[in-house]
Amino acid sequence: MKLTTRGRYAVTAMLDLALHSGHGPVSLADISSRQEISLSYLEQLFSRLRRRKLVVSTRGPGGGYSLAKPLEDVAVADIVLAVNESVDATQCGGQKNCHQHGRCLTHDLWESLSLQVESFLKGISLHDLVSCEPVKRVAEKQDNKLVFHSGEIVSGECQSQAN
Repeated sequence: MKLTTRGRYAVTAMLDLALHSGHGPVSLADISSRQEISLSYLEQLFSRLRRRKLVVSTRGPGGGYSLAKPLEDVAVADIVLAVNESVDATQCGGQKNCHQHGRCLTHDLWESLSLQVESFLKGISLHDLVSCEPVKRVAEKQDNKLVFHSGEIVSGECQSQAN
């Protein structure tokens, strides 16, 4: 699986933006502070997200970023693909040359997994995540500067709401 921190951080930052966009544009500095992601890294990610028309920027005092589409229209897969991430689990990048310039024994297995992951991520929107109670609790803690323990969102509680 090639989902790296770039894809994870992009989804986290977009979710933070979605949660805090009710009062106008959200600054990357605020997202950086809440999510503990480097500001320069966020600038790179949001440049890509802007090019893919997932966010729009507002310059000047009170400026920042806003979602370019309704929450329901932004799938997690859109975000991951916007930052040039891949959910390809094959060893060959889908080229079918994983074993001596041909298909390996397990190519179809990994290709099917890739399709399942992609389908799963396409089926979850920012709206689904924003509506998820564990996400709301974590966001509230972050807003109140309480300590967040990364193991808090575990079960499929949000996943079942999305499906």
